Amino acid sequence: MPATMTKPVITTIPATMDLRKHSLLDVTRKRRTAGYARVSTDQEEQQSSYEAQVDYWETQIRANPEWEYVSVYTDEGLSATTTKNRDGFNRMIKDALDGHIDLICTKSVSRFARNTVDTLTTVRKLKEKGVEVWFQKENIFTLDSKGELLITIMSSLAQEESRSISENVTWGQRKRFSDGKVSMPYKHFLGYAKGDDGTPVIVEEEAAVVREIYAMFLQGKTAGLIAADFTRRGVLTPCGKVGKWATGTVISILKQEKYAGNAHLQKRFTVDFLTKVRKMNEGEVPSYWVQDSHPGIVSDEVWNMVQAEIARRKELPGRHSGQLPFSGKIFCAQCSGAFGSKKWHSTSKYSRTIWQCNNKYRNGTRCTTTHLEDKDIQRLFVEAFNRLYAGHSVMAEDCETIIAALTDTEKLEKQAAELNGEIEVLVELMRKMVEENARTTQNQKTYNKKYGELVTRYEAASAKLNSINNEKMLRSAKGEKMRRFFSDLADVDGTIAEYDENLWFATVEQVTVSETTAAFTFRDSTVIEIEI
Repeated sequence: MPATMTKPVITTIPATMDLRKHSLLDVTRKRRTAGYARVSTDQEEQQSSYEAQVDYWETQIRANPEWEYVSVYTDEGLSATTTKNRDGFNRMIKDALDGHIDLICTKSVSRFARNTVDTLTTVRKLKEKGVEVWFQKENIFTLDSKGELLITIMSSLAQEESRSISENVTWGQRKRFSDGKVSMPYKHFLGYAKGDDGTPVIVEEEAAVVREIYAMFLQGKTAGLIAADFTRRGVLTPCGKVGKWATGTVISILKQEKYAGNAHLQKRFTVDFLTKVRKMNEGEVPSYWVQDSHPGIVSDEVWNMVQAEIARRKELPGRHSGQLPFSGKIFCAQCSGAFGSKKWHSTSKYSRTIWQCNNKYRNGTRCTTTHLEDKDIQRLFVEAFNRLYAGHSVMAEDCETIIAALTDTEKLEKQAAELNGEIEVLVELMRKMVEENARTTQNQKTYNKKYGELVTRYEAASAKLNSINNEKMLRSAKGEKMRRFFSDLADVDGTIAEYDENLWFATVEQVTVSETTAAFTFRDSTVIEIEI
C-alpha cells in the first residue's frame, strides 16, 4: 500500500533587505538630485531657452524639501540623437553610476535623448544602481513599474520626430543648393565675411593672404613650405589667431573653388541622422555647380592653373619638396627620373652641393647623365633665357593669337553638350527599367544584361565627359600661364647677365638633362637646348 503524501508546509521568510538603502523608501535622508538641460543649437535665439532651463531646474530642486541639490548638468548646441559627444550628459551619468546622484530631473524624453537604444540603455544602467530619472513633461518615473514601457513608446516617438526634423532640414539644404544659395563657415573661412544681405563679401586683408598662397604655389613652393613660412611670419590662421599653419590648411585653400567665385554644393552628405556620419558624395545624391555665385578672390584662370599644377606635381617622379629653386624642375633624359641635391665631401673644405639623377645608382641600371652644380644650372639658364628673349618681340606680337589657338574649346564644348544629352537619356532609360522590373515579373538574367549594358554606356560617357572637362580646365590654365609668361618677359629690359630666381620660377617649366645637353622647356612650351 502506497505511503500517504503529506501536505507541504510553506514557511514565509521575511525580507531582510535594508529598505533604507532604496532611494524610493529612504526616509532618513534627502534624495540627491540633479537636473539636466540641453538646447540643440548654439544660435542666439536658443540662448534664452538654455538659460531658462538651467535656472528652472536649480530653483525647483532647491525648493523641494525632500531633495538635496547636486548640480544642473548642461549641453549647449548639441543634438540629442546620440550621447557620444555630450560631455555634460556623460559626466552626469558617470556621477550617478559612481553613487553621487539618486534622482535626475529633465524636461522630457526628447531632451534626454532621441535615440531609443541610448535612452533605454542609459535608463537601465541607472536603474541597476537605484538611480531614478524623472521626465517632467510625460510625468514618467523610471523606477515605476510602468516606466520602461512608457519610455520605450515615448523614445520611439521622439526618434521619429528627430528623423522628421532631419529630413526637413536636409530637404531645406538641398533646396538651397538647387537654388544656388551659398553659405560658408565664416569663422574658419579665410577671405570672406557674411554680408548684410547674407551673401559672402570679400575681406581684403584676408584675401591678400589667399592671393599670396596661390602666387607662392605657382612660383614652385610646396604647401608645406608655404605653411612653414606663414607660421614663421606670424600670419593669422583662418581662425584669426597667431599659430601654426597646417599643410592641409594650405592645400584646402588651393583646392577650394569658392576662392574663384564658384561653388560646388553638396560635395558631402549625411548618411544617417542618428550617427551624423558624413561621406563624400559619389553620386548617391545630386550635387550642384554654381558659376559666379559670389565675388572671387582669384580669377578662374588662376584657380584652373593651380589645379593643373597640383595634378602635374602628382605625376612627377620622386618627391617635389620645393625647398630649393631647382627641386622638381630637373629630370633625366634617360630614365625620366628627377634630379635631387646631394652633398659631396660634406666634412671637408671641398664640400659642395651637386644635382644628379636619383636613379643613378639604383636597381643596377646606372644612368650616364652628368651631374650639375648650382652655378652650372644658373649659367645654363642665363644662356637659354637670353636665346628665348632674342625672339620674344615676335612672340609678343602674336601672343593673343597663340593663346587663342591653344585654348580654343569650341569643339570640346560641343562634345560636352552631346555627352550631357546622352547621359540624361541613359539615366532616364535606367530609371524606367528599374521601375518596370519592380512593377512586372521579368526574366532577371535578361534584365541584368540589358541594365548592365546601359550602366557600361553611362560610365563610358561619364568618363569621357570628365576627360573633356579636365582638358577644358587645362587649356584655360595654359592660356593664363602663357599670359603671365609673356607679361614677365615684357618686364625684362633686355638680356640678363646673371641668374634671377624670380625669373627662373616665372619662365621655366622643366629642364631635361642628358650626357651633353640641358633642354629648357619654358612656360610657353618653347624648348631651347644648351650644350653643357
